[in-house]
Amino acid sequence: MARDAILLTPGPLTTTERTKRAMLRDWGSWDSSFIAVTAELRRQLLAIVHGEESHVVVPLQGSGTFAVEAAVATIVPKSGHVLVLDNGAYCKRLGRLATLMGRRTTILGRAEDVPVSADELDAALRADASITHVGFIHCETGTGVLNPMQAVADACARHGKGLIVDAMSSFAALPIDAREVRFDALVAASGKCLEGVPGMGFVFVRNDVIDGAAGNSHSLAMDLHDQHVYMERTGQWRFTPPTHVVAALAEAVRQFVEEGGQPARLARYSANCAALVDGMKALGFVPFLAPEIQAPIIVTFHAPADPAYDFKRFYEAVKARGFILYPGKLTQVETFRVGCIGAIGPAEMKEAVAAVAGAMKELGIGSAAPARG
Repeated sequence: MARDAILLTPGPLTTTERTKRAMLRDWGSWDSSFIAVTAELRRQLLAIVHGEESHVVVPLQGSGTFAVEAAVATIVPKSGHVLVLDNGAYCKRLGRLATLMGRRTTILGRAEDVPVSADELDAALRADASITHVGFIHCETGTGVLNPMQAVADACARHGKGLIVDAMSSFAALPIDAREVRFDALVAASGKCLEGVPGMGFVFVRNDVIDGAAGNSHSLAMDLHDQHVYMERTGQWRFTPPTHVVAALAEAVRQFVEEGGQPARLARYSANCAALVDGMKALGFVPFLAPEIQAPIIVTFHAPADPAYDFKRFYEAVKARGFILYPGKLTQVETFRVGCIGAIGPAEMKEAVAAVAGAMKELGIGSAAPARG
């Protein structure tokens, strides 16, 4: 039987056979066995960030964006003021959702090909004492740029401001230690670097912050404080949980631990990224980011200027060879993205490069050089 196409995307992503098989069982959401799965999963997630003594982890049904919105709504009081550090599409999404929830929101923008600046943040916090919280994307998935979490967290701590971290594309791959990085909330999801399936977000919240968050949320379903209190009391989810997603994530976390945890996952993804970038450069493709700010999660490439290039046709030609690419997320420059995460290794990345080469030949793309160097 032919294998499924490999997903070179930042989620959903390719999962192992073991993870897929974990979804074959039906669970009763109030049954003691499922309550035990949820409890053990929460314990293991806290251990990944070394947050056992300082934080709780609150799971939530839905995609990662659901959890980001829930975190902002729960952590930031209605009178709060959120400063969003913006260097990409997902930063802009954070700013938009904060605004839609009625929180005063200020955007501190930078170019998409540079990290956000802790010095600029420091100056902004000195200039405006009304800011209560900072919204920060650790790895901006729109480009793949790695933003400086420790420096940003330190600036927030100096000024006594809350920090909400979107670690969707970094959690479990890049180092995050709650004993060293002070944050009010950190958000991640099942279908990213833990290599589960989509459908569940989770938010790490500092103990004192969750205790003081009652009544902040404008939403019943997305109130993390209420979810936390209910789960602590009963072990159950307030509303129907994504049982198969939870079971798959529990199995994926077991494999994460077997592999060697975060350092091993980072090593594999780094090897994937190196194989991808080296191979694509050999074909003439130009990465959008400088290597020193490129996270080994997803790589953005400039689209070829060759008139034979059309992304939809290029995508289909690569897909026919067994690989799914991802569209670009930039507004000013035409690009496409290739993910380095999922249950794949450097061998699959080299096969992906070969698929790109085959697609170029089929479509008559003679050069991968971009319109601007």
